[in-house]
Amino acid sequence: MKKKFLFSLILFCLCSSNIFAKEDYFQEARNLFDKKKYDESKFLFQKNIVFNPKHPNSYLYLAKIFEIEENEKEVLKNINTTLLLDPNNEEALYILIDIKLKRSNFAEVKDLKEKFEIACSKLCEKKKLINERLKNIDTKSES
Repeated sequence: MKKKFLFSLILFCLCSSNIFAKEDYFQEARNLFDKKKYDESKFLFQKNIVFNPKHPNSYLYLAKIFEIEENEKEVLKNINTTLLLDPNNEEALYILIDIKLKRSNFAEVKDLKEKFEIACSKLCEKKKLINERLKNIDTKSES
């Protein structure tokens, strides 16, 4: 009887600690990201996605890490996943606009800019920068 109880107690503790650990991956990864420990944070963001595949901010932060690593293919993959899960994620929209501006894809930039203007709450000051970059490109193409 005591062995069954002890076994059940140990099993419960292991399972419950694993459940809590799953919830902590994102925050721990975010803390590491803020400390510029990108490899360690990347691993934890990916681990968070394994346990919570619909967590848009994990994909967003992976995109930011891949941006630092200059891996545009992975940036786009993770930004697109972020926007699939959270279409109004202003930070992801801004990153995608930046990529499209670098690629001179102005038609897509204009569509994304409209979505960004609707979604913006924290990054609204970026609208001016987007407009300036578009204006600079327009004046260069006219010359």
